[in-house]
Amino acid sequence: MEELGLRERKKRETRRRIADIATGLFLMRGFDAVTIADVARAADVSVNTVFNYFRTKEELFFDRQADIIEQAARDFAARRPGESALALFRRRFFEGLDAGAYQTGFHEGAEAWVATVQASPSLVAYQREIGQRAQDRLAEILAEETGAGPDDITPRAVAAMIMTAQGTLVAQAVQRKLAGESLEEMRADVYAAAARVFDLLEGGIGDYAVKPPDGDGDDSGDDSGDGGEAAG
Repeated sequence: MEELGLRERKKRETRRRIADIATGLFLMRGFDAVTIADVARAADVSVNTVFNYFRTKEELFFDRQADIIEQAARDFAARRPGESALALFRRRFFEGLDAGAYQTGFHEGAEAWVATVQASPSLVAYQREIGQRAQDRLAEILAEETGAGPDDITPRAVAAMIMTAQGTLVAQAVQRKLAGESLEEMRADVYAAAARVFDLLEGGIGDYAVKPPDGDGDDSGDDSGDGGEAAG
């Protein structure tokens, strides 16, 4: 078991090293100008090794997205008693802003990453696909949490509202970075915009998919209260 754990850890380290080296090349040269062979050479591995870890060059660029998609499921399982779906995402978004997490777009280097994506049609398309997969996965989680039937569109609608709200907030932050603003210049506005958006959603879906006080079970019904935002 210990040997298996060591082997898996080495595989994760190799995957992360390849991805980090590839990201540096993509940001420096542009995504379309870098080949898998370039990445393999820079990482001192074979082309086949790169493909063992990443099926496509686009997947290599978005190497962390699969984990982000599944993070929602882990967050739901660990959310606080009395916390609704919206309150959970509100809290996590503000925690991300506080930490400068790349998922929020509120971090140094966000503009370089986004500029690289926008310069490549294949990355733009792949990013849309990832966004849709994330939204679909969230809808599945919400349906499981609330016991919604297959004909109930509520989980899909709530997932779309939450993901669209977050995506809009991230896009605004990134565009301001692309325009040359510093994080400190935009900090107060970013926090205020996020609070306004989540406040608006609170009136419609604030009591949806609330975790019961005892930690068991499903659905909505109780107001989740504050989502855990931070002040600028």
